[in-house]
Amino acid sequence: MILADKIIDLRKKSGWSQEELAEKLNVSRQAVSKWEGAQSVPDLDRVLQMSRLFGVSTDYLLKDEQTAADSTGEELSPVSVRTVSMEEANRFLAASEANARPMALATFLCIISPMCLMLLAALSGRPGAAITEGAAAAIGLCVLLLLVAGAVAIFLSCGARTKPFEYMDTEVFETAYGVEGLVSQRKAGFEPTALRDRIIATVLCILGVLPLLLSALLETDELLILAMVCVLLLAVGVAVALFVLAGVRTGSYDRLLQQGDYSVARKSDHTAQRIAAIYWPVVTAVYLAYSFITNDWQRSWIVWPVAGVLFGGISAVCSARHSRGGSETH
Repeated sequence: MILADKIIDLRKKSGWSQEELAEKLNVSRQAVSKWEGAQSVPDLDRVLQMSRLFGVSTDYLLKDEQTAADSTGEELSPVSVRTVSMEEANRFLAASEANARPMALATFLCIISPMCLMLLAALSGRPGAAITEGAAAAIGLCVLLLLVAGAVAIFLSCGARTKPFEYMDTEVFETAYGVEGLVSQRKAGFEPTALRDRIIATVLCILGVLPLLLSALLETDELLILAMVCVLLLAVGVAVALFVLAGVRTGSYDRLLQQGDYSVARKSDHTAQRIAAIYWPVVTAVYLAYSFITNDWQRSWIVWPVAGVLFGGISAVCSARHSRGGSETH
């Protein structure tokens, strides 16, 4: 039995018309008709959705030699899938838009949090300094902790705002009529703004290094070099904040459309999330331990950009392995 026949058989057993199945899969009736007529083949995301809808394995759907008895061994029963209404979609988009600026600010605060400590530590080490090393460390740490605490409070507040919609990250769902068109239109309208923010952020990341490189090459005063490090942190902080501004809103559209990192295929892969839950606490512990033991706050900040790049590589490897594993399975 080929895939086209299996879709017809499973649809009829579920008591659905072509229109009803099309609505559940968020496609047109013509698309379903073409699948059942063997004129086209559904993509992987739709195959995974049908697997859950019909309660069968993807192997059964994709392998012609398998029968229904081989795939399940029991009577088929459709799996209920959550439907996102137009009202819920609008509430989620509004919550995400309200979170964008606070999350960007919180990220900026985290990045610049060591600046005060770095500058005071450098000033306290200069001859005739008006502040002792102990006082500099105490004041700098207080400022650092206050900024981080404020950022954490913002993150928690934003998380509470979108908590009712967390299922969109992990569950397969369908959208009510008109939702996909609305979200696609809003995403297309926001793309020029997102592109502008990303371009500015990238330029800031590149140019922010120049003052530090010039001061190092000219062998200027150590305090000036440290000031240029702070300029770099400010530039990176603004750049990352712009990335977050664009990413939060784009991510909200991708969640509703189940595209990109929130596609049906990627929702089944939780490897990166499990690694992140361990990785970032370890990085934080390493950063704090090294900084306190060596008192080298002027250089220890480099842990964060290195850790971010490494995590990006780890996430890419996990995604590639998941994609390869999925293709081998199917």
